[in-house]
Amino acid sequence: MSFIKVGQDSKGQDVKLHYVDLGQGPTIVLIHGWPLSYESWEYQLNELPKNGVRVVAYTRRGFGHSDKPWNGYDYDTLADDLKAVLEGLDLQDVTLVGFSMGGGEVARYMSRHQGNRVARVAFVSAVTPYLLKTDDNPDGVDKSTFDDMVDGLKKDRPDFLTTFGKQFYGDGLLSNPVSQATLDWSQSLALQGAPYATEQCARAFSETDFRQDLQTIKVPVLSIHGEDDKTVPYKNSAKRLDQYLSHATQIVYDGAPHGLLITDKEKLSQDLLTFAHGSDNFDRDGAEQDQY
Repeated sequence: MSFIKVGQDSKGQDVKLHYVDLGQGPTIVLIHGWPLSYESWEYQLNELPKNGVRVVAYTRRGFGHSDKPWNGYDYDTLADDLKAVLEGLDLQDVTLVGFSMGGGEVARYMSRHQGNRVARVAFVSAVTPYLLKTDDNPDGVDKSTFDDMVDGLKKDRPDFLTTFGKQFYGDGLLSNPVSQATLDWSQSLALQGAPYATEQCARAFSETDFRQDLQTIKVPVLSIHGEDDKTVPYKNSAKRLDQYLSHATQIVYDGAPHGLLITDKEKLSQDLLTFAHGSDNFDRDGAEQDQY
């Protein structure tokens, strides 16, 4: 396995992240969602490099096979980790793709590090611009929702993650878009995360305000979101993106849940390839599309 040093923890110990680097061509960097690891991009890691691109994916600190320090789960530190990956692998002109929680890393990196080395960014089922309902963010989600998540993790993390995983992929009594084997596989990835990292990251993605970060982004932007996302609801997230990124192209997958990287893997992969190659001829079959 390959690891890259991104910094040190509060005790002065090195923090190393697990990563993979595949293919040749324009570079796509994939940042995974909570509470998984880069392995959740399995389909994209297998398919994208077949189409003339280089794909780099890494696992966030605290999850998968990456190091699990006690602290460092705020978005400033996570954006610094991303900077270390881009610099350590000397990646240039990348297409930065943030899925779910990973969208926050993209936004914070672009403001905190002036978008260095990045040619374009894509938000997929992302938590941006700001999930938490506050006086100046009335379209957000009540804090009680996130409190219940953390309480569930503390009470019975495996049980909470089992229920969360079903919602993640839109699995229910009348809808089974993924197999039980896929749910089991996803659960196994989630359980590799440290409990404290899982809890701290839940607070980070739910309470961090990315509105000002988004306004610093000048490169081309693509937003992809599922219309029926129950995990990061479209109305609380991507639907509001045009307020802060007037030049973004947005694609809404009709009836799709949160976990697009599995449930809509072919369409998502094609749209990311199109974007990475600098085209706007996106696959809009089954999607609603707006150009802001």
